[in-house]
Parts: sequence; C-alpha cells; structure tokens
Amino acid sequence: MRGINQAGLDLIKSFEGIEDGDPSTVNLDPYLDPVGIWTIGWGHAITFDRRFLRGATDKARAKSLYPNGISREEAERLLRHDIDKHAIPLDTLVKVELTNNQHAALVSFVFNLGPGNLERSTLLKLVNQKKFSLAAGEFRKWNKAGGKTLKGLTRRREAEAALFLL
Repeated sequence: MRGINQAGLDLIKSFEGIEDGDPSTVNLDPYLDPVGIWTIGWGHAITFDRRFLRGATDKARAKSLYPNGISREEAERLLRHDIDKHAIPLDTLVKVELTNNQHAALVSFVFNLGPGNLERSTLLKLVNQKKFSLAAGEFRKWNKAGGKTLKGLTRRREAEAALFLL
C-alpha cells in the first residue's frame, strides 16, 4: 500500500479547506460540510457510535467531542490517517499499475466519495482496462451532492482529472 504524493495531498487540502473563521488561530473547530456532516480539519468527518454526526441535532455532540478544536498538527494527523484508510480499499479495487499522480487522484476521489462509489463506477472499469484518457473524463460526472451540482465538486473533479493525466 502506498499513501499519496504531495500533489495529491495538496489537492485534497485545497478542497477540504480548514473552516475556522480566523486563519491566525491555532485551534480548528467543527463545521458542517455541504451535505450536512460535521467535519473538522481537512475533511475529517466526525463520527459517534460508528455513524456520521449530521445537522443541527448533532451540533452539541460534535462540539463536545472537540470542545477546544484541534491544532493544525492534529488536523494533519487526522488527514494522513484518513488518507491511509481510503488508500487501502483503492489498492484492492485497482488491478493495474498506476503512476503516483493517477493513484493520488483516485485517493482524492475515494477520500471525498468513499470506496463504494468508485467500486460501482465506470471510472474504475476504465482504469482497470488501462483506458486512462477515457477514465479521466469520468471524474467530471461526480460533481453532485444531495442531487445538486456543486461548483466546488466540479472544480475538484477537474483538478483530479488533470492530476490523473499528468
């Protein structure tokens, strides 16, 4: 299993921005992501009893788990742990040799959407057929959350496709 290269790490960080309101503060606080999941740091979904904390009903629980927020170093550790966790299923789903950039783009995709979405995708089928140019076009189809096209997801998928083709 390999982790992720710097280009992939930078891509994830650029789209999983730290929402803290004040970039000069040391601690980072829980925030709601675009689909209503409580998140902290660079896209770390907060869970309790093995379920995602969501919306207003789980606000107090999310805040109680991180009453003082986290430091940038803790955010970095959470991100690297989450990336490693998402790279494991990727390594079992992909049956062909990938470049570091192709791997990093797919890790970003799985980090954002989960391995199940990749497993059922035409993207994975094309990757495993080594049809890399066609596969890159498939990233763009995954730009919706809650049934709505999101500009941020559109930009992210474009960035993943571009990295995949480098």
